[in-house]
Amino acid sequence: QEHLMESGGGSVQAGGYLKLSCAGSRDTVNSYCMAWFRQAPGKEREEVATIDRNGRTWYAEFVKGRFTISQDKAKNTLMLQMKNLKPEDTAMYYCAADLALCSVVKGSPLGFEFWGQGTQVTVSS
Repeated sequence: QEHLMESGGGSVQAGGYLKLSCAGSRDTVNSYCMAWFRQAPGKEREEVATIDRNGRTWYAEFVKGRFTISQDKAKNTLMLQMKNLKPEDTAMYYCAADLALCSVVKGSPLGFEFWGQGTQVTVSS
């Protein structure tokens, strides 16, 4: 059983910066496809960015050029750096992982087996 724990959320003004982290309980970043999702109130959970074991990345169009997903293999940690934040980025952000290939599971929260509890990001205008 994989356990994921997010940290780093908070409240910032538009244009600001936040860095989220997700710590895994096992050799997560070397073994899993990992992703960040977000869910705003009343909306469906949507994929933000995904990274595979080899560091290949995919981004949703609405975050390209602003968000960066990365891994720290020494710390077994997934990160999401978010710059130029917008009010519409306000949501609960979740870390997700799955043993399957990213090419198979990315694109839908249904593809990911393991989830963290989430960390809130609030961007004010």
